[in-house]
Amino acid sequence: METRLELDVLIYPDEVRVATPEDVRDWELETASQVSIPTVRLFVALYPYNPAAMSPNPETAAEELPFVPGQIIKVFGDTDADGFYHGESGGLSGYVPGNMVAEIPVDDEYLKHLLMQQGFLPVDHTGMSLMPSLSDVASIPDDVVVRRMVALFDYDPWESSPNMDSEVELGFRSGDIIYVLGNMDQDGFYYGDLHGRRGLVPSNFLQPLPWE
Repeated sequence: METRLELDVLIYPDEVRVATPEDVRDWELETASQVSIPTVRLFVALYPYNPAAMSPNPETAAEELPFVPGQIIKVFGDTDADGFYHGESGGLSGYVPGNMVAEIPVDDEYLKHLLMQQGFLPVDHTGMSLMPSLSDVASIPDDVVVRRMVALFDYDPWESSPNMDSEVELGFRSGDIIYVLGNMDQDGFYYGDLHGRRGLVPSNFLQPLPWE
């Protein structure tokens, strides 16, 4: 019976020698350090995008990802030289124009998983954008900062509120976009607007969502 012995060898300009276990380990560590794993980020579509009709690159439109407002897209890494991300959503993958989406700044992997499962964030009644639909903009003082936030969990003030006066709070569902007016109070609550309804909202149930 023929016995074969396999050995790793190192080839140098002036010698060839059998690799030691330490050589193999160092090579594996060096190789692993050179492998770049792209960062996974979550984005939400701000506008509808049909690559066949809207792509600035008609010859590569088939490689781009179509989407509708509110659709959550998992993006890998940064934009390329043309301003496109590479991402996936709804079982499809392709290139995503960076000016049509906004990042959802969620670092927690479990929350990313929940948002990806949900698949969409709600849009306003026009169905065309994620811009604010505050019921009475004139009533907001000029010096009050308005910020957009996304609800990470369901919140029912009657069941979950730590306050006695829960009727002044705003109930919402995971994925709702809430427009926060001003700063957080000493109890950790914001004053927010959701589809024209206003009230106090707990800050630890929300995550900031950029405007663009």
